Amino acid sequence: MKGVQQLLISSIPARLAYGMISLGIFFKVQNTTSSIAIAGLAVGLNGLASSLSVGLRSVFIDKYGLTWPLRLLVPAYSALIVLFNYSTGKASLIFVSFILGAVAPPINIAVRPLWKIVVPANKHRKIFAIDTAVMSTTAVIGPVLVTSLALSDNPRNALNFCAAAMLLGGIALAILKVTRSWVPEKKEQGAEHLLKLPAIRLLIAEGIFIGLAYGLFETGIPAFTTLEGVAGRTGLIFAVMAIFNIFGSLLAGLISKKISPLRAFRRTYLYWVIVGAPLAFTNPDWSLLIISGLLGLAGGMQMVFYWEIVEAVRPKGAPTAAIGWLWTFEGTALAAGSAISGYISEALSPRYCLAIMSICILFGYLVISNGHKLLSAADRLPTQIEDEEAMNTALDKTN
Repeated sequence: MKGVQQLLISSIPARLAYGMISLGIFFKVQNTTSSIAIAGLAVGLNGLASSLSVGLRSVFIDKYGLTWPLRLLVPAYSALIVLFNYSTGKASLIFVSFILGAVAPPINIAVRPLWKIVVPANKHRKIFAIDTAVMSTTAVIGPVLVTSLALSDNPRNALNFCAAAMLLGGIALAILKVTRSWVPEKKEQGAEHLLKLPAIRLLIAEGIFIGLAYGLFETGIPAFTTLEGVAGRTGLIFAVMAIFNIFGSLLAGLISKKISPLRAFRRTYLYWVIVGAPLAFTNPDWSLLIISGLLGLAGGMQMVFYWEIVEAVRPKGAPTAAIGWLWTFEGTALAAGSAISGYISEALSPRYCLAIMSICILFGYLVISNGHKLLSAADRLPTQIEDEEAMNTALDKTN
């Protein structure tokens, strides 16, 4: 199908850019300032700006469509990556990394609803599986590619490639006919605002702990490998996690019709707590690769069930806004985790970051266990549409 080919090919470069940007920022700042703490701060501020603005960007998309956000933000984002890449001052690097996050184009949020236009309803699950494979492949290649380029003889190639990929993919998506013709879902009359719903508030509370956990991991791992003199293994660790994340998502898809999302979410959450417990006792070798793979497997399953829960409890007419507002809080916590993990790694040890991550996952589990009755709408087998939405969103969440 021509429309399928166009949308898949157009989305690949921009998704690859998002797979590269965080590590690209970390290595650029660390190489320029020789400070892991400042590198972590830059990554954290980038995530903070992105998370604070994604709610507003999502509401704008739900109301006005996709075309103008892509046309305006993609060129601005690519230009800022180049500016950041050639900056040398500590203050300018930190400032530009923050602005980068604020203007991050909504690539994955833009792609997610377009498949319903491109393919008929009886092919949704099939195209979501293909899209998941493509998305996951970029999540594997991105960290490996940016690590290799950042540690090469010409490290500027890493972010130059990232900027070019975003510009190419973003423009390709913006000019597609399906993007220009997409009409937002109609809102339900009299529906409460998302942030007033108890179920959404519970998910926000849980998301804060998980965001903090992933932020500590996102900067703690490159800090760990750098301090141990094996920075080249950074991309491999993230790639292994991403690969097992794919397996987890596919496994969740296989069992999602046999158990309610809420029950599956609580059970896999406990598994997540268990496999994350020994994280601080690993080294940047086979032990960390194994635990990262198990965490990726758990995280992949969790995200599918999580978005099935969101689909069940959110009001109609707010698909993008639901993702956006939840990510505003979770992403802000992730940014905070990234920012403080650089300082903790440099002043104490990256192992403290990994230990706090394990504790945060435990606290997230306790939040869900104590408040699961607020999510009772998801304690049923999902409909075909909800299942497909969750499968697609699970790997398209970021930006």
